Amino acid sequence: MAEIINLRQIRKAKARAEADTKAEANRIAFGQPKKAKTLQQRRKALETERHEGHRLARHEPDSDPNA
Repeated sequence: MAEIINLRQIRKAKARAEADTKAEANRIAFGQPKKAKTLQQRRKALETERHEGHRLARHEPDSDPNA
């Protein structure tokens, strides 16, 4: 006699496995610890500050009084 299987359970198990695979790929692609994120933000801010500090004259955007 053949084994009886529940197709709904098989479908759900397959969907869970696919979701786990996608989640693992996303963790690899987008996962970054908070400490690394803050360090990167600080470095970028410092780099921007140094870059802006070398300007000879600061250009302020013209504000339109009619806007």
